[in-house]
Amino acid sequence: MHINEFQRLISQKYEKRDRQRGVPATFMWFIEEVGELATALASRDEENKQEEFADVFAWLCTLANISDVDIEKACAKYTGKNIKGFKPK
Repeated sequence: MHINEFQRLISQKYEKRDRQRGVPATFMWFIEEVGELATALASRDEENKQEEFADVFAWLCTLANISDVDIEKACAKYTGKNIKGFKPK
C-alpha cells in the first residue's frame, strides 16, 4: 500500500468527523498517540510498538487530511535528487 492509499482510506473512514472536531482537538489526539508510542518504545512489547506506530501514522494522516496536505507529495522533499533538510556528514 502506498502512503496516499492509506491516507485516502483514513479519509474515507474518518474525515467527516475529523473535520468537525477541527485541527486543534485532532492535534491533541495525535500528541496523545505520540505519548503512547514513547511509552511503547521504552518497553519490550514489540506488538504494542507496532500498534502505536500505526496509531501515530493514522492520526498524522488525519491531521494531513483536515489540513488539505497530501503526505506522499510532502515526502517528496526526502525522495528527490536535491534532498533538503539533511546536513552532510
